[in-house]
Amino acid sequence: MDMQLPGPIAAYFEADGSRNAEAVAECFNEDAAVKDEQQVYAGREAIRRWKAAASSKFSYTVEPFAIGKEEGRTVVTGHVVGDFPGSPVDLRYFFVLREGRISELEIVP
Repeated sequence: MDMQLPGPIAAYFEADGSRNAEAVAECFNEDAAVKDEQQVYAGREAIRRWKAAASSKFSYTVEPFAIGKEEGRTVVTGHVVGDFPGSPVDLRYFFVLREGRISELEIVP
């Protein structure tokens, strides 16, 4: 990654890239929530299961290429390439950080 991502966000993309669902879950607060593909995953354990399922279902890489702020959230745009329908695609990741971890993540096309 060429840009300076906040620590918890950089850790999220690094853990996701290594396909480590446990490490991804550890980037989040215990009461965090992820919204992805019209589903909400609430709590660290649900987030771990979500990432484990996504990683086992498809092979993909994410290359973040832009970062900004929108309505109090950090927005990272990443180029996602893999063996999923519609690949490649640019996705926007909306992060809310709290106490050094991710408290909310929404992923949208």
